[in-house]
Amino acid sequence: MTVRTITPEFLAQNPLPVHDSAGDKGSRGRVLVIGGSVEVPGAVLLAGTAALRAGAGILQIATSRTVAPHVGIALPESMVIGLPETHAGEIEPAASELLIQRVSACKSVLIGPGMMDREAAGRLTSEIIAGAEGPVFVVDAAALTGLRDDTELLRSYAGRVVITPHAGEMATFLNVGREDVVADPLGAARQVAQAAQCVVVMKGARTHIVSPAGEAWSCEEGNVGLATSGSGDVLAGIISGLLARGASPVTAAQWGVYMHAAAGDRLAVAMGQVGFLARELLAEIPSLAMPSKTPALGR
Repeated sequence: MTVRTITPEFLAQNPLPVHDSAGDKGSRGRVLVIGGSVEVPGAVLLAGTAALRAGAGILQIATSRTVAPHVGIALPESMVIGLPETHAGEIEPAASELLIQRVSACKSVLIGPGMMDREAAGRLTSEIIAGAEGPVFVVDAAALTGLRDDTELLRSYAGRVVITPHAGEMATFLNVGREDVVADPLGAARQVAQAAQCVVVMKGARTHIVSPAGEAWSCEEGNVGLATSGSGDVLAGIISGLLARGASPVTAAQWGVYMHAAAGDRLAVAMGQVGFLARELLAEIPSLAMPSKTPALGR
């Protein structure tokens, strides 16, 4: 199949939802970010802030009980739920019972940023997806690799899941070598999109997006500076925010990938290609939500 390139012109033909000026924050959707750990508490901050910057109206963050108060202080715009944690400071999988009702009340749910324990994250994610009704899920990091043996779960939620792996995570999910994914990232993305009936955002120097039907798009914007700690958390948060606003999974992935790349290109012009921080991407996001303000900045 043909791989189409995402450009400002393409985005103008596939717009984001338009919000009534009389609408309240609820009309732009509620997003829940589930993740974080004692070792990596900041990932949910990046993802949650990105969701708000992308236009979500209401943000909730569910994270390890130990770090929850600190997250609440760092991001006062969010409601923060402290969850039971393992001895290693990860979210306890049994916490899924505390989250199902909240999850079902959201437009979008992001699971994975800052999770390190693949087994615990996989159990938590599988129980939440199996018990939830309604939201679109973005599954990232250990939450995704923890589902490597549970493709049927994702398939059962057909069309309402977006996954955002880099090459290493995709290799773990497919149980193949990382070099196999690097050699054919689009092929790996198509394989998983078809098997799991989800939208795949295959991150890399050229990011590919594949729909459950096998349609593919690529983004040729962005630069090496985006390969930095926390950058993937920002991307997952942007996509979650766009989903909360009512964008379809494919449209949210297309826009999210382009906005993330264009933000990186802006920073590369202003600061240099290497050395800008993932948190510095956040301020660029709101003005990139209109095609007329998403210039093809190039590499």
